[in-house]
Amino acid sequence: MKNFVFISPHFPDTYWRFCAALRKNGFRVLGVGDCPYSQLRQEVKDSLDEYYYCWDMENFDNEKRAVEYFERRYGHIDYIESNNEYWLQRDAWLRDAFNVTTGINGEGIEVYQHKSMMKERFIKAGAKVAKYILVDTYENLIKFIDEVGFPIFAKPDKGVGAAGGFKMNNMEDVDHFIRSRDPNITYICEQYVTGNIVSFDGVCDSNSNVIFCDSECFQPSISDIVKEGGDTFYYCLPSVPKDILDLGKRIIKAFEVKNRFFHIELFRLTKEIKGLGKPGDLVALETNMRPPGGYTPDLINFANSCDVYQIWADGIAYDDNYQRMDYPKYYAANASRRDFVEYFYTDDEVLNTFKDNICWHARNPDVLADDLGNRFFMARFNTVEEVEVFHQYVNRRAGQLNIPRMVHESPKRKRKPRAGESICDTHIDGA
Repeated sequence: MKNFVFISPHFPDTYWRFCAALRKNGFRVLGVGDCPYSQLRQEVKDSLDEYYYCWDMENFDNEKRAVEYFERRYGHIDYIESNNEYWLQRDAWLRDAFNVTTGINGEGIEVYQHKSMMKERFIKAGAKVAKYILVDTYENLIKFIDEVGFPIFAKPDKGVGAAGGFKMNNMEDVDHFIRSRDPNITYICEQYVTGNIVSFDGVCDSNSNVIFCDSECFQPSISDIVKEGGDTFYYCLPSVPKDILDLGKRIIKAFEVKNRFFHIELFRLTKEIKGLGKPGDLVALETNMRPPGGYTPDLINFANSCDVYQIWADGIAYDDNYQRMDYPKYYAANASRRDFVEYFYTDDEVLNTFKDNICWHARNPDVLADDLGNRFFMARFNTVEEVEVFHQYVNRRAGQLNIPRMVHESPKRKRKPRAGESICDTHIDGA
């Protein structure tokens, strides 16, 4: 029996499903987390063979002691993984420490976490990328601005998403960036790209072949949401557009991704940018070699009538996807709300109006609320027009004008649920 150490199986609180899927495939699953065992949900406990409470996981020595315990008790550790951006580098260090060769090592993880290194791999894949520099001196930054013009966008070269980002429209903004940036952090500065963010998400095998994939559209960008306190809205497509599929597969090959969940972010241009592309063209933004954030794996399940947790575990165990993928496909949308905002329609009105479409309504963990909102509604539809009605209805704020005409009853599914069937076949009860 192979030993799989899963880091932080309790967060996000649906990740126990990865562990349950591994156990179903015959692995011994050993959890390490900073939540006391007595406080774990029963689903987490049931998904693990044993759990090691590591009270201070920020101290790497404590994590090492946890894995050392499992190694003494069960023998060589075959896999170490968290599927969580926060722990990816620690995962790699643990693999190095315990000679685990089934995942990326400490040196290789750097390519997955530095945006400048990502650019090199994107170019290798034949993807277009925004012009950029690593900010070293004020003079070089000014030369870059002279070359590409305003606006420009700067963010930490190593990090997640647009956290700590600066958009600069003029020299006053440049001076503010120079004064405000953390001098201990290397920043990458890019020409500003006008476009909508789309993604290529999925699971690949040990030869960097994609065995499952999905695509999402985001409105607006996460950086704008965090800066302006906006509402997160995004949705999964029922099928992956051909240009995203072709480019996404090349990117996975270029990054030499093996047996991993991945989340690739791309811009689809909405205006022509000289030297970069025309409206509709794709420009590579960044990679995240883990599942898309928050509860997005569940949204993908709702869109594809599948179980991506099991698909990932099948990829680990069998190097392939053994799930049936011929079930109905939908547009599945996630619309968030913030606790400090008054909305035109109450939560109960949303649930009643879209009662035939809602798959899940819950709160996001507080640590994810800045990016993803405090609470969310997930729903699925047959058309993108229905998705937009849902978006406008959920996110309409009190006093907001010029809103498109709302529906007074929910859009209908083409097929009514069979007796005993949930509106969403992969509904997560009590999650």
